[in-house]
Amino acid sequence: MKHLTNSKLETIKKNYPGNKIRMNRFINDFSNGTRMSYRQIIKWKLSRNPQKKEKKNEKHSLNIQRIINLPLQQGDFMIWLGHASFYLKLGGKSIIIDPCLISPPFYKRYSRLPCRISELGEINYLLVSHGHFDHLDSSSIRKLRGDKISALLPLKMARLIRSYNKKINTHEAGWYQQYEISEQFEIYFLPAHHWYNRNMIDTNKLLWGSYMIKYEGIYIYFAGDTAYSEHFKEIAKLFPKIDICIMPIGAYKPHYTQKSIHMSPQEAVTAFHDLNGKVFIPMHYGTFNLADEPFGEPIKLLKEINESGNLNGILKIPDIGEIVNIDDL
Repeated sequence: MKHLTNSKLETIKKNYPGNKIRMNRFINDFSNGTRMSYRQIIKWKLSRNPQKKEKKNEKHSLNIQRIINLPLQQGDFMIWLGHASFYLKLGGKSIIIDPCLISPPFYKRYSRLPCRISELGEINYLLVSHGHFDHLDSSSIRKLRGDKISALLPLKMARLIRSYNKKINTHEAGWYQQYEISEQFEIYFLPAHHWYNRNMIDTNKLLWGSYMIKYEGIYIYFAGDTAYSEHFKEIAKLFPKIDICIMPIGAYKPHYTQKSIHMSPQEAVTAFHDLNGKVFIPMHYGTFNLADEPFGEPIKLLKEINESGNLNGILKIPDIGEIVNIDDL
């Protein structure tokens, strides 16, 4: 077995050799199960969803605040754009995370974008946690404005991103590596318990992961798409003070297919506690139909956990399009 890393970048975890790779495919470091097999997928699709009627009859929709004159907005803030897509403004620079801003192939979008893509203005940085269609949409990439966009990516993703937009400057990193950028903020690429594919033959040929952003003493963690695993405790060892944790809470049923790739709200809270986080911001729910649970169930369960006093931190549930000032968290 070989290990792959970007030899030009600093690795912040002592003695970490790089990401495991075999036959040109990355291997998950974590061991609470492998990704769901095609046999499991077939079983799932042929099985009856016990919550089918509940899901069909539910009246759930996400609140959406229309974004107006975003380029003129001052200060440091973040905006949830739906599912796992976020817009951040830090130190005057604009960052897009996991750009899936319309309905990508194979998915219907159930929550509107709070503005047109062009109204996001000039983008400086693009972060992509992994290549699944609900996190990386080629049309969204092509429509982003900006002549000097820098994409901070997992290993082996640069070629894919340049095929969507040749103007984008690409930078790759392996787990536990810091990107080389000259800004007021620092960005690190970190682990996630997930996988990669965009077709039937490219499984795990590109890496996946999560991000830590350090800005003026504030640490913002974006968990990406992930199952629960010991990697959260490993991250906490390197970053003992995490102010804001953006955590996925949806696509967890049925458990036998989703347990190795996604977290339930309860697992996301456990991960948040592992990270010693201060503020919990949920994502990855209510926008795409990815699993069997009703659209409104993840956020309902998360609220119940918080109201019962079992979330050790502050729960912030933003509307889509809501401007959340970093200093207020």
